[in-house]
Amino acid sequence: MSNFWRNKRICVTGGAGFLGRAVCRLLRERGASDPFVPRSTEYDLTTSESVERLMQDAKPDVVLHLAAEVGGIGANQKRPGRFFYANLAMGMHLTEAARRHNIQKFVQIGTVCGYPKHCPAPFKEEDLWSGYPEETNAPYGVTKRALSVMLESYRAEYGLCGLYLLPVNMYGPHDNFDLETSHVIPALIRKFAAAVANGTGEVVCWGTGRASREFLYVDDAAEGIVLATETLENPEPINLGTGREITIADLASLIAKMVGFDGRIIWDTSRPDGQPRRQLDTARARDRFGWVAKTSLEDGLRRTIAWWRVQAESPLIKCSSH
Repeated sequence: MSNFWRNKRICVTGGAGFLGRAVCRLLRERGASDPFVPRSTEYDLTTSESVERLMQDAKPDVVLHLAAEVGGIGANQKRPGRFFYANLAMGMHLTEAARRHNIQKFVQIGTVCGYPKHCPAPFKEEDLWSGYPEETNAPYGVTKRALSVMLESYRAEYGLCGLYLLPVNMYGPHDNFDLETSHVIPALIRKFAAAVANGTGEVVCWGTGRASREFLYVDDAAEGIVLATETLENPEPINLGTGREITIADLASLIAKMVGFDGRIIWDTSRPDGQPRRQLDTARARDRFGWVAKTSLEDGLRRTIAWWRVQAESPLIKCSSH
């Protein structure tokens, strides 16, 4: 299917970020010319004027909208208003611009945070609207839900060819390892690695450890996004995940073992767990376009830890167990 990309102008918002790096690398491997990657210093995608200028400059045939303002539980608690505004504004302006400029295909990346707080696991796409999202990340999740409705509406009225993909929690090299804003895997890797480096005998982790999550290696996510873009024409929501669920306590123990930490793990139960469970039903992705995640959690963690160890040796990085 790599012929799909030839002679097409591709724009990847967020193309310099964590997921975007992997997607752009794969696009080049599939025969695409260098994607146009708008940088936030040049294009403020929360404004219609900047988005219009982006369309004029890039003249894209296909837009992959990966850009987002997002973080872990702490970041969502600190910036709910900004996360709501920025993510809704970016998606809204880009979708409208795609319509006006007759974009051949527009891909919107959704979020597992959009699923209801108490959604029965494994999460099926038809359950997306069966309840309200978990409170700490509801502003972000609700905006992504709204954008799925916008895509469906624009297809019905204007014929816009849009896709809506729902990846589960992603991780891998080049992830955000800032303890103030990172998600759980990079935060745990950094904390345990710092404890080993500093000879610290204990590490404090958020919550009870009883909540569960599912994790998708970033290269697998990129493969799912690119393959879906090559194949699909319909904006129905499609989950991207592994189908494997693990408790945060078991994840912490696994990462601690991998980085060589044999001290005590303390759970700060004053901190929120977030959504009680996350596990996706991935049958629709398999059935619609033959995609199945390939990387086991253990292999993905090994690669991510190895990458972080190289970064941690940089004088620009200060490991901290706090």
